Amino acid sequence: MSNTRYEPTRTGLLLVDPYNDFLAPEGKLWPYAKEVAESVNMLAHLRSIMDAVREVGTQVFFVPHHRWEPDDYEKWRHANPSQLAAARRQSFAKDSWGGTFHDDFQPQSGDVIIKEHWAQSGFANTDLDHQLKEHGIEKIVLIGMLANTCIESTGRYGMELGYHVTLVKDATAAFSQEAMHAAHHVNGPTFAHEILNTSEFVNRLGS
Repeated sequence: MSNTRYEPTRTGLLLVDPYNDFLAPEGKLWPYAKEVAESVNMLAHLRSIMDAVREVGTQVFFVPHHRWEPDDYEKWRHANPSQLAAARRQSFAKDSWGGTFHDDFQPQSGDVIIKEHWAQSGFANTDLDHQLKEHGIEKIVLIGMLANTCIESTGRYGMELGYHVTLVKDATAAFSQEAMHAAHHVNGPTFAHEILNTSEFVNRLGS
């Protein structure tokens, strides 16, 4: 078993899509993720990780999804089913409560908020790669939503760009147990360098 250490100066914590619509009981998407999220105690693990990385000084990057606005996708040639569903639900609507970061996961001084991604990869059409390089980051650790979409796509893209990729499997969730299993036990091992639980990751923080 690997014993990778996560040095604060070389590690970036990527918090993906921490919106109220995903994480709050009244959120539009929480009912879809609730069963899986509660089965892994996701919210408590997200809080534990955020507290731990802030204590040691690991750089935090918020990696947010595009916030829906009227007329989004209406003239697109190839909007995908997830984007069309988001438009119908008005997921993460701009200037709405649902499109606001959850109270427990607010940016702090020194955090980096990446440009919003339109689909699933936090790298595609954003400044994430540039910001990571400018901060000297070599290892990226992904937590947040959803395991089989934005987490997987961002992690896979990051591996292709040469980053060491870690998934924290109980600090994310999906809309079904099948999707969660696929993300961490079928697809994750094909690109991630480490797939850990929260306690394993926290125990490896530091120099």
